[in-house]
Amino acid sequence: MGYLALLRAPHVGRLLFGTLLGRLPAGMTALVIALALRDAGTPYSRIGLATAAYAIAAAVGGPVLGRIVDRTGQPRVLLVSAVIAGGGYALLALAPGSAVAAPIGAAIAGLAMPPLEPCLRSLWPDVVEEEQLDTAYAFDSASQQILYVAGPLAVAAIAGTAGPVTALWVAAGLGLAGALVVATTAPARSWQAPPRAHSAGLLGPLRSPGLVLLLIGLAGAGWAVGSQNVLFIAYAEAHRGGGLPGGAGTLLALAALGGLLGALAYGAVQWRSSTATRTWLMALGMAVSYLPLLLIPGPAATAAFAFLSGIALAPLLAAAFVLVAELAPAGTVTEAFAWLVTLFATGNSLGYAVSGHLAEGSLRSVALCAAGGIGLGALLLFGARRWFRPAPDAPAVDAPADDAPADADPLPAEAVPMPVG
Repeated sequence: MGYLALLRAPHVGRLLFGTLLGRLPAGMTALVIALALRDAGTPYSRIGLATAAYAIAAAVGGPVLGRIVDRTGQPRVLLVSAVIAGGGYALLALAPGSAVAAPIGAAIAGLAMPPLEPCLRSLWPDVVEEEQLDTAYAFDSASQQILYVAGPLAVAAIAGTAGPVTALWVAAGLGLAGALVVATTAPARSWQAPPRAHSAGLLGPLRSPGLVLLLIGLAGAGWAVGSQNVLFIAYAEAHRGGGLPGGAGTLLALAALGGLLGALAYGAVQWRSSTATRTWLMALGMAVSYLPLLLIPGPAATAAFAFLSGIALAPLLAAAFVLVAELAPAGTVTEAFAWLVTLFATGNSLGYAVSGHLAEGSLRSVALCAAGGIGLGALLLFGARRWFRPAPDAPAVDAPADDAPADADPLPAEAVPMPVG
């Protein structure tokens, strides 16, 4: 009933649809760049350079765009970034075989990727009632699991029928269409970040030690997912023709399905524990769910363990979304959500890279790498729980506000936000 009420709320369906539409290119890009460049006869070394340029640029661009959104609002940033990112995809499509144009196009597409996820998560408190926030963030997290399945499937379908270059043009169009849908909604047009906290300084949300620790812990979850991808690919190759229809794609889809169902179950529960407690408990649950992968069993059991390993990821992210909003200094919440995306993606890339080297030795070492990443992340979140205290909602009070009486009584000492650091 909670999800039905959520979807009936004004603007929710349109915001979710637009965000998923505009974020679909993120689930397509790594694969479609590889296919388009390979189709143009590009060597694998240059393909790796282009995909790395996209990933690094996206990691840098997300927080920058998030900060601009916090300062100027959502519509202009979403639309301008979507147009610029579309230009990057166009450059890739027009010159996929160029040693210069391809990596530059990939970098532009990543750097200007519209910050739809951070913007949506900033909007939820204005769109739904407070008691629906957990459900909204859970449904948001669940819907993101679709990207990991739909993105590669879309690339396969488009590339198979019209060629990989066409898929690049489609990615550009989807990003612009999604940004347009979200940017023209009433909540996005009217949203404005609260006055920026004086304590935020140049570092913005990263001035909050609790938020930094949370982001590092979530990077461990990203590491686990990246390592898991390598494990499934290597496992499928080792068991080719051995009772695993669909190979690695099946295992990855089962993990995504587990995450989808886990997030829906999480959002349906009325939680009484604090957000901080739920976050480290979900991280611990994810770490435990990865342990069976160490057994490296037969295909049927591995498929079941793949599903199990995905169940806690989306609930962990759903709880983390709420905690990010609580920990971010006033006026920095969109940038804080963008840092979450960046740190998770960075952890994912590092886990992928390290596991790629380990896969040449044994599958168990890759599984241990995956479990170790989220295990360390869960331990960090548990140890850092005393830092997970909500940031002040108002800017630090250094002087009376312009509209306050000059002789107004000062705030009591315990009400004055202490600067971080």
